Amino acid sequence: MSEIPKDSLKAILLELDCHFTWNLLKEDIDLFDVEDTIGQQLEFLTTKSRLVLYNLLAYVKHLKGQNNDALECLKQAEEIIQREHSNEKDVRSLVTWGNYAWVSYHMDQSEEVRKYIDKVGNVCRKLSSPSDYKLERPEIDCEKGWALLKFGGKYYQKAKAAFEKALKVEPDNPEFNIGYAITVYRLDDSDREGSVKSFSLGPLRKAVMLNPDNSYIKVFLALKLQDVHAEAEGEKYIEEILDQVSSQPYVLRYAAKFYRRKNCWDKALELLKKALEATPTSSFLHHQMGLCYRAQMIQIKKVTRNRPKGKDKLKVDELIASAIFHFKAAVERDSMFAFAYTDLANMYAEGGQYSNAEDIFQKALHLENITDDHKHQIHYHYGRFQEFHCKSENTAIYHYLEALKVKDRSSLRTKLISALRKLATKRLCHNALDVQSLSALGFVYKLEGEKRQAAEYYKRAQKIDPENAEFLTALCELQLSI
Repeated sequence: MSEIPKDSLKAILLELDCHFTWNLLKEDIDLFDVEDTIGQQLEFLTTKSRLVLYNLLAYVKHLKGQNNDALECLKQAEEIIQREHSNEKDVRSLVTWGNYAWVSYHMDQSEEVRKYIDKVGNVCRKLSSPSDYKLERPEIDCEKGWALLKFGGKYYQKAKAAFEKALKVEPDNPEFNIGYAITVYRLDDSDREGSVKSFSLGPLRKAVMLNPDNSYIKVFLALKLQDVHAEAEGEKYIEEILDQVSSQPYVLRYAAKFYRRKNCWDKALELLKKALEATPTSSFLHHQMGLCYRAQMIQIKKVTRNRPKGKDKLKVDELIASAIFHFKAAVERDSMFAFAYTDLANMYAEGGQYSNAEDIFQKALHLENITDDHKHQIHYHYGRFQEFHCKSENTAIYHYLEALKVKDRSSLRTKLISALRKLATKRLCHNALDVQSLSALGFVYKLEGEKRQAAEYYKRAQKIDPENAEFLTALCELQLSI
């Protein structure tokens, strides 16, 4: 143990398989929200491995600069290993020991670092690992998958790869199948390009089959069945789950989402309020409640043809205020919750509070380390706000274009292209030399594969602004490909 020189410790630490070497960046999450969520899961989500959660919580505590608290979490992880995994405690301890070594390194405790490195090395030698300080095990890949999943959309593909690696070794392992199914479900949900994706339906069915008593995975299957227009089958699972669990907030929240999407808003709100009693700081629950109030508001406006009066007007105002309250609570609890920002800003606009809407949109536009899908959505919604509420067509066109430049394939593509065409064409009717509208139409036609029309608009734009590098590049590309 003491033979390892101090300057060699860092190189060995980088070999260890643990949260510190999985490239989990703190700028990609709201640390307080993730810490809160893990705490809620430890208290209420009995189906998730507590060992995995304590290891992850230790890493989050370290990222917050709380290394002593991180060590306490790792002690809890060790107790769980002794209690629940005593027959395979060496293998199950590897991630925990790796985390111990890294936390000790950050606390300048060289002897502790050496102690835990040595523990990992002994297990690797005992099990004849080709690496001195790393052991290929599906349990470790599974734990890595859960950690990546917790760090948000940018990590979903890596999480999927980690679970796939674990499943190659044990294809029918119940826990690995749950992790894989939830990851693919999240990818279905976060990366839509027009139509609903259903890649997760098969994995979810298999995970439910392997975990027949697990309500948490059943509720995801129910939501996916609703996605693919098999709502009646999905509702059977929801009813079965609600008969079995009365107060598990992590099951209630997704059951509520099912009923919200079914337009059963009162039922959804009843379940959300119940879940919120148990986990009052949940950003997810506040966001879902806001969505319910917004849907009720939209329904009244639809029935009154956008002209609510009397009691209807009072109800609309009340629903807008309730939605704002909950969307605001969601972003206060999770500063990286991009959709909650756009929903809050749009609700402020709905209530005529344009200055507040602008402030929230600006915060959303300046969010860093969010996915392209989130950037795409923010630019689209801000473009609409500028077009319809601020009557600033220049700014609207700019943000519609930014949305398409960030991501040109999505469920919003048709709306974006239609909005751009309509707005740019209208502006050219008033001013045939409007260079922004000419280049916008050039971009849209190029995106649609209509190269000759695109080249025509870019030529007109370039005549007005001959030094514009973007127009010149686009024209060259188009002329070479025609």
